[in-house]
Amino acid sequence: MNEIPRIIDQLEREHAGEPWHGSPLRQILSGISYAQAAAKLIANGHSIWELVLHIAAWKNETRHRLSGGRAGDPQEGDWPAVGETTAPAWREALERLELAHRLLVSAVRDLPEPKLFETTNDLRSDGIAPTYSELLHGIVQHDVYHAGQIAILKKAV
Repeated sequence: MNEIPRIIDQLEREHAGEPWHGSPLRQILSGISYAQAAAKLIANGHSIWELVLHIAAWKNETRHRLSGGRAGDPQEGDWPAVGETTAPAWREALERLELAHRLLVSAVRDLPEPKLFETTNDLRSDGIAPTYSELLHGIVQHDVYHAGQIAILKKAV
């Protein structure tokens, strides 16, 4: 197996498959109502809804970087505004997440394997830019981290 299928496998596992760490994000989000998603349970903390929009935004930003785009905050913003908190708006937020995931997996599938080992357009303060492989492993870690936060918030609501 080459690296592209491995990365796709990790993206799929954390999102809706059978990850080693526990439940995938889609399963964690299952059964959460719009009111529960909008609840702010921790002072200065994020709601489930905010976390879902944040995850979707960073999946989109990762896809932007895969196409050679300059690194920055996602087009939607780092923490996109929730807006109105209704059942249809919550379904739309979940659909945005699903679409962002599918588009990212598709972009990874189309990525030439040698590009994984090239550096991204993201020069860091230490003068080093991560490789595309590091970028993709990073988005998996990002999503798992926030999925854990959502799982804890779900138990609290």
